[in-house]
Amino acid sequence: MQPIKANVTRCLPVECEIHVCDNSGAKTIKIFTVVGAKTVKNRYSSCGVGDLVMGSVKKGKPEMRKQVVFAIVVRQKKEYRRTDGMRVKFADNAVVVLKDDKGNPKGTIFKGPIAKEAASRWPAVAKVASIIV
Repeated sequence: MQPIKANVTRCLPVECEIHVCDNSGAKTIKIFTVVGAKTVKNRYSSCGVGDLVMGSVKKGKPEMRKQVVFAIVVRQKKEYRRTDGMRVKFADNAVVVLKDDKGNPKGTIFKGPIAKEAASRWPAVAKVASIIV
């Protein structure tokens, strides 16, 4: 996992349901933890573009439902600032499901664009992505 050079606003709190943008079989996952997040006591952790999360599959194929999976946030609606001053935001929130915590994606096709911050942090995701913004 590489560090990010952008100041990403963490806008997706724990317990939110988020859309999956690959062909892994999952449609929606519910985030229950952000891997590596540190917050003050009793505060809910949240995640942004490029973060590794763990979630349970809520909608999707029957063999995928009720599974605990690792995922990477690749798009968020809340705008964030890059180091060159440009502000970026997407039309929806989306994640990509992983096979393991090393960053290997389970799906082979990603629908929609992938943020440059997520692609630079996770090279295996960048290989599969067709559009990087």
